[in-house]
Amino acid sequence: MDGDGRSDWDAGGEWIWVRRPQEAEAAAAAAEWPVEEARPLKVVFGSPARHFTDSAPIGNGRLSAIVWGGVTSEKLQLNHDTLWTGGPGNYTNPQAPTVLSEVRSLVDKGLYPEATAVAYGLSDDKAQYYQPLGDIDLAFGEHIKYTNYKRYLDLESATVNVTYSVGEVVYSREHFSSNPHQVIASKISANKPGAVSCTVSLATPLDHRIRVTDANEIIMEGSCPGERPAGDDNASDHPPGMKFCAILYLLMSGANGQVQVLNDKMLKLDGADSAVLLLAAATSFEGPFVKPSESTLDPVTSAFTTLNMARSMSYAQLKAYHMDDYQSLFQRVSLQLSRGSNDVLGGSTLAHLPENISQDAEVCDCTVQIVDGSRLKELNNSEKPTVDRIISFRHDEDPSLVELLFQFGRYLLISCSRPGTQVSNLQGIWNNETNAPWGTAPHPNINLQMNYWPSLPCNLSECQDPLFDFIGSLSVNGAKTAKVNYEANGWVSHQVTDLWAKTSPDYGDPSFALWPMGGPWLATHLWEHYSFTMDREFLERTAYPLLEGSASFLLSWLIEGQEGYLETNPSTSPEHYFTAPDGKDASVSYSTTMDMSIIREVFSAVLLSADILGKSSTDVVQRIKAALPRLPPIKIGRDGTIMEWAQDFKDPEPHHRHVSHLFGLYPGHTMTLEQTPDLCKAVANTLYKRGDEGPGWSTSWKMALWAHLHNSEHAYKMILQLITLRDPNDKPDNRGGLYSNLFTALPPFQIDANFGFPAALCEMLVQSTGGDLYLLPALPRDKWPHGSVKGLRARGGMTVNICWEEGTLHEALVWSGSSGNSLARIHYGDRSAMISASPGQVYRFNSELKCLKTWLL
Repeated sequence: MDGDGRSDWDAGGEWIWVRRPQEAEAAAAAAEWPVEEARPLKVVFGSPARHFTDSAPIGNGRLSAIVWGGVTSEKLQLNHDTLWTGGPGNYTNPQAPTVLSEVRSLVDKGLYPEATAVAYGLSDDKAQYYQPLGDIDLAFGEHIKYTNYKRYLDLESATVNVTYSVGEVVYSREHFSSNPHQVIASKISANKPGAVSCTVSLATPLDHRIRVTDANEIIMEGSCPGERPAGDDNASDHPPGMKFCAILYLLMSGANGQVQVLNDKMLKLDGADSAVLLLAAATSFEGPFVKPSESTLDPVTSAFTTLNMARSMSYAQLKAYHMDDYQSLFQRVSLQLSRGSNDVLGGSTLAHLPENISQDAEVCDCTVQIVDGSRLKELNNSEKPTVDRIISFRHDEDPSLVELLFQFGRYLLISCSRPGTQVSNLQGIWNNETNAPWGTAPHPNINLQMNYWPSLPCNLSECQDPLFDFIGSLSVNGAKTAKVNYEANGWVSHQVTDLWAKTSPDYGDPSFALWPMGGPWLATHLWEHYSFTMDREFLERTAYPLLEGSASFLLSWLIEGQEGYLETNPSTSPEHYFTAPDGKDASVSYSTTMDMSIIREVFSAVLLSADILGKSSTDVVQRIKAALPRLPPIKIGRDGTIMEWAQDFKDPEPHHRHVSHLFGLYPGHTMTLEQTPDLCKAVANTLYKRGDEGPGWSTSWKMALWAHLHNSEHAYKMILQLITLRDPNDKPDNRGGLYSNLFTALPPFQIDANFGFPAALCEMLVQSTGGDLYLLPALPRDKWPHGSVKGLRARGGMTVNICWEEGTLHEALVWSGSSGNSLARIHYGDRSAMISASPGQVYRFNSELKCLKTWLL
């Protein structure tokens, strides 16, 4: 590199990794399945973004950007997974036992409104807030007349591309976030030498300072608030917050290009052939138990170390490593849905405005782009702006859009949750506000759990690692909360948490704050991981100690109740009120159905684990065996629905967004069509009574529930419910839908449904227990009569490929990589077959479930 920052660093052409086929593709090839022509998996935009939810997300698990794709200016909004306000807290309340005793007494007397009022005394402080890192800003000039604009997120390569023409010059930009090298990389180029000019800068809403070095580096250092935003609080009273550093490195190519420093804060690039930007970032986060003021980490040193490793490679090498890493995960699963060889999309070719967007709304990607009908017919659907595809879905029900939304969820999970990173929060790792809705804090009363529902069935088990690390941190703080607040053993966590592993109740209304089942629900994910992977070492070293600790808390939390049952008191059904016998609304009672369903799951997981690990004689196991028969059963109310509370209280909000009392059907296992048909009938009645409307996460959950009732028609109806365009200016209304970039809506944006959707779709195609595998249990045969899915995972350590024709199973390939697999039976419709699967052996079944052939993978 010379003094002007000129280099051929990005020259040398493309690098291509040659990799062995993924297991699922190799198995399909060996079975001589026809090679399908894959449809491009692209989220396409017809114009620059005008809103956050029009932009395209990239991420490597830790470092993310949201790409706006402007022409006169470009913005990449940045996030780092550990950039949060505050620091470790004291998650105990010495006064809580006294309040708890009073609440229990009021509940015992049937004074539920009074118990609810007193239960406010059990609440604690709010969680801390996730913060934006800042922006990369690129200024290209004003009043640029451009044509042929295109912007898309390519899910196959995890890159965002922007192209447009100015006169005869074609400009292009490419962006990706590299997991192997932990940088965001951008390349700006043109088809004419010397045509690339722009001003480059960094910005952040946080306290910061910026300097520029003579090596074309913009260095931004700063710190987070030492406490979450709280109106008129005096920030000077807060402790020091998290430190951070972002370094942006500019490298150009071209004989005549020049770089200048402007105002000691920006870089001005003129006349280059192309330019590469690398962004590295770090914080002083040293773990959830270390105060920011006591951290020994220097984010500047960390960021430079990362940057130096990345810029030792060419751009082509960085991209090749990025794609190899990403595709090793993404390409494990493929999905093809079709209405057949004569499949022609129906409905009008002209887009229709959704009912909640006015005709004179601002023209952006959330509104309709008027396109000549004859030209639309010629366009491949995957090349249309995705916003048009969302709008037309109510008419054409394009199966390829379902494929795209499924794979988009997998893409987001790979992009926001990797081994060694933090858990995916309410917005994954994409947030542009310092005071975002709910602080984007993880909520373990559905949202955090749903974020990880697809990790196992969608063949992304590594992406769940951050959740297990986080549960480990919760168990440390949660043991203190359990001991002080509830005088209980084990560990507990409640309805909201944050980077610092907050385990105490949230501040405010007991309907959401007083919910000590957050930790136990999370603990069930530990057993699920084992049941899918059959990883005995994980079960013994990671899962079982945490499960046993959660069960110990539950054994302490259960108290003697009515009619010889054990009960939880106080108890709430998340965020939902009932009408007490005196006509007043209350949220606190005893033994809600969700409490008991989660407790059963945890106790069952401990017993199964103990049997595998030879720990069946321990005191905890014996106490669980004694407690299980004394848990109150799930009951059916007078109206034929599942009772949400221990008593058949009147529900003042029958269309409430939560379906917590149906946990036992999904994601739990205590209700099944085979074992509890009466309860499943009551589940269906409950879903009909609740209604189809709800926020995105509620829609995804209902979709999975209908799938477990084998009701493909209603599961598909939930897909129609979710694929509805939302205007980014919509106020919160709990009606769900999608934004133009496929982010899911409450509204506002919450990422949970982006993960709940692929998980629910998996349940429509494959369901499993430890010993049973169900093929196509809820396939909407009239909507997708032809199709295939490859690479889904199932319990018992199994991987599954399925293809179907005319709405009927054609063939299935089943194999296991684990010697400890537990699969015994395979089911399709009313047929079943026994199987004894050997590790590495592929079993090929036809529609009659006859095993046609076996071979080693």
